[in-house]
Amino acid sequence: MNGAESLVRTLVKGGVDICFTNPGTSEMHFVAALDRVPGMRCVLGLFEGVVTGAADGYFRMKGTPASTLLHLGPGLANGLANLHNAKKANSGIVNIVGQHAVYHIGYNAPLTSDIEGLARPMSSWVRTSPDSKSVAADGAAAIAAAKSSPPQIATLILPADTAWNEADGIAEVPAEKQRASYSPQAVEQAARILHRDGEGTLLLMTGSALTEHGLALAQRIAGRTGCSVMGPTFRPKMARGRGRFSIDRIHYVIEQALPMLAKFRHIVLVEADDPVAFFAYPNRPSMLKPEGCDVHRMTSWGENSVVALEALAGALHASAKDVKPQPLQELVKPTGGLTFASIAQAIACAIPENAILVDESLTTGRGFFPPTAAAAPHDWLQNMGGSIGFSTPLSIGAAIACPDRKVMCMVGDGSAMYTIQSLWTQARENLNIVTIVFANRIYQILRGEFDNVGAGEPGQRANDMLRLDRPTLDFVAMAKGMGVPGRAVTNADEFNKALAEAVAEPGPRLIEVQM
Repeated sequence: MNGAESLVRTLVKGGVDICFTNPGTSEMHFVAALDRVPGMRCVLGLFEGVVTGAADGYFRMKGTPASTLLHLGPGLANGLANLHNAKKANSGIVNIVGQHAVYHIGYNAPLTSDIEGLARPMSSWVRTSPDSKSVAADGAAAIAAAKSSPPQIATLILPADTAWNEADGIAEVPAEKQRASYSPQAVEQAARILHRDGEGTLLLMTGSALTEHGLALAQRIAGRTGCSVMGPTFRPKMARGRGRFSIDRIHYVIEQALPMLAKFRHIVLVEADDPVAFFAYPNRPSMLKPEGCDVHRMTSWGENSVVALEALAGALHASAKDVKPQPLQELVKPTGGLTFASIAQAIACAIPENAILVDESLTTGRGFFPPTAAAAPHDWLQNMGGSIGFSTPLSIGAAIACPDRKVMCMVGDGSAMYTIQSLWTQARENLNIVTIVFANRIYQILRGEFDNVGAGEPGQRANDMLRLDRPTLDFVAMAKGMGVPGRAVTNADEFNKALAEAVAEPGPRLIEVQM
C-alpha cells in the first residue's frame, strides 16, 4: 500500500470515519485511496470554510473528531476562519493538508507556502510527514491529539511523494492520557462559598456542564443556596426547551451585561472563563464582573463538570426537592408583521422534538431565548469564535452526525453570504436542514457597533460599507440554483406556514425572512 492508503486505513481504524473535503492535485492519491479502503464517508464542500465548519459541527454533536482534506497552504488558509471558531469551541479535528512533493518544494512553484506557519495559530498539533514510512504513525498521533482531553485541532501535512510512495501499513492510535475528572479541592471551595454567600454567587457554566443533566444539577444547587446560574454570551452546545433548566446568558451589549453581574461578590467558573466584553469600547470596561468580585475556578475544559456538579450538589445536600418552578412564556403562533418578538415566537412554536438549533442570527436573535425556553426539547449551538459564516457549514456537520434529528440554522443575510456554498452540500447529501435567513439588507450588528465605538454619525461612504443593497440579495434564487427549495416570507402568518412545511419535509429547505 502507499502512504495515502496507510493513512486512510489508520484514520478509519482510529474511529475517524468521515472526511469533509475540498481536494486538489497534491491530494489525488488520498482521493484514490478512498476508493480502495472501505469505511470512510466523504463529503465534498465547494469552499474550505464549509469543510472546516462542518468538521466543527460534527464534533460538537458526535463527540468524536472528523477529518478534513485541504489543498496546500491556500486551501488551509481558506478554512482558517472556521478553524478559529472550532478552536474556541474546543472541537477535535484532524486536518489533512496536501503539500508539494519534497523534491519540488525548493522550486518555489506558485502554490508553495509555509503550511506549518499557517496551521499553527489554529492547530495545537502540527506535523509534516517526512516520508511514506511515517505517514501512518503520524496519522495515529494526529487522531490522539484530536481525541485528547481537552480536544485539539491537529494538522498533518502530507507531501505528495509521501502519499504515493510505498508504506508499511496502518498504525495504532496511542492510548489517551488520562486526566483527573475534576478537583475535589475546587469543589470543596465552591461549596464553602455557596454555603456562606449563595445569593451573592454566580455559577457561570459552559461546555459539558450545559447538558440536560448538568443543568438539572445546577438547578438543584440554585434552589438550595439561592445562587444564580448563567452561561457566557456564546456556548458550543446547550440543552434547552421544556423540562430543562433555562438559564440566562450574559448579554452581548455591555450596558446590559454590567447590571446583570453587578450584585455578585463571587463567580464560580464551571469550564467558563472570566466574563469579558466582546470588543473594547471607549470609556467602558473590558472586564464585566463588578469591582471586588472574586472568581474561583471549579472545572476547566476537559474535566468532567457533570461529575463535579454532582459532588457539589452532594456537599450542599441539594436534591430534586429544592428545585423551584420556572416561569415560562406562553407559546402562541404570532400574526401580523415581522418583528423580533414575532419571529422569536414563530421559531419557538415550530421547533420539533429533539431538534438542533444553530444560531448565527446576531442582531435578530437576541430575543430568542425567553420564548424558546418553552419550546420542545432541543440543543442550541452558537458561534464561539466570532468569525462569521460558521452556521451553515456547522449545520452540515451536525446533520451528518445526527441524521435522525432536524437541524434549524438561523443566520443573518450578511453572515450567510460568507459560506453560501453550504447549500449545495446540503442538497447533495440530502440533509435535514432548515436554513432561515434574516434578510434585513444590512450588516445590522455593524451599524450598532459603529455607534458603540464612538465613530460618529455614518455618512454616505460609511453607510455603503454597512448596507447589503444595490443589488438586493435573492436567497431563494441562490438556494434554487444549488438544489435547495426555498421561499420568502414577509409576515408572521407566512413565516408560520413556511416553518411548518419545512420542518415536516425531509431534506434541506430555505426560508428567507424579508424584514
